[in-house]
Amino acid sequence: MKKTILSALLVAAAAPAALAQTPAAPAGAAQQPIILKADNMQVQAHSAANRPDRAPVYPGGEQALGLFFLENIKYPEAARVKELSGIVLVTATVNADGSVSNPVVAKSLSPECDAEALRVVPLLKGWQPAMRKGRPLPVLIQLPVPFGGAGNMKIEMNNRPSPAGVRRVK
Repeated sequence: MKKTILSALLVAAAAPAALAQTPAAPAGAAQQPIILKADNMQVQAHSAANRPDRAPVYPGGEQALGLFFLENIKYPEAARVKELSGIVLVTATVNADGSVSNPVVAKSLSPECDAEALRVVPLLKGWQPAMRKGRPLPVLIQLPVPFGGAGNMKIEMNNRPSPAGVRRVK
C-alpha cells in the first residue's frame, strides 16, 4: 500500500517536469503569413484585434486581376528563350487606401520573372481594403503572378438548373 502511494506521488511530481521538456518553437523561426480568401472567412466571437472582418478585394475580382497581369506583364526575353512557364508567388501589403506596397517574392521562378513580378504588383491600384469593424485595415496578401502558359484562366459555368420559381437573368 505504501509503495502504491509513493509511486503515485512520484508520478504526480514528475508530470510538470515532463511537460516542461516539450520542445517549443525555435526563437528564430519565421511565422507564416495568414492567407485571406474572401470566400473562406469566418465570424469569430472573440477574434484577434488585427483580423479583418472582410478580406481585400481587387475591383472586378479574379478575372480582372488575371486581365491586369495579361496586359501589364512583359514576358522577359531570357525566360522566353528558356521557355519558362509558371508562377511567381509575391507577398505584398494591401494598404488602407487600396494601394499595394512592400512586394516580396515568396516563391521564385527565375530572377528575370521575379523582377518583372516585383515591377507589376505595385501597379495594382484601387483595391477595396480589408475592413475591421467598418475601418480599413492594411493586410498581407499573396498573389500568384503568372508567366508563360501559367496565365491561362479556366472559367467554370454553373450548369445546374435553377430552383423552381427562380428565373435567371441573362
